[in-house]
Amino acid sequence: MGNKLYVGGLPYAATESQLSNLFSAHGTVESARVITDKFTGQSRGFGFVEMSTAEEAKAAITALNGSDMDGRQLTVNEAKPQEARSGGGGGGRFGGGDNRGGRNRF
Repeated sequence: MGNKLYVGGLPYAATESQLSNLFSAHGTVESARVITDKFTGQSRGFGFVEMSTAEEAKAAITALNGSDMDGRQLTVNEAKPQEARSGGGGGGRFGGGDNRGGRNRF
């Protein structure tokens, strides 16, 4: 088991400081990050916490998964590695092909 945890169900007003304080009762918090929308800056309702050891991470999962934070139920589990994302959309005009059907213009 790793020491990076996914935390879902966060209140939208939750701060990284609050997240760190919540998890520090179960071990040393290396980092705490609330994920925000890149356009509005508002929390997306989830974040990641990195504990110093796998044992502390396991203790935090046991203690905090299903617990309540400001009226919202938290989901705490081991974070999965981020999947590689592809580089973007397809090419071509209008999704491919120049022939739009119909008669030739000439």
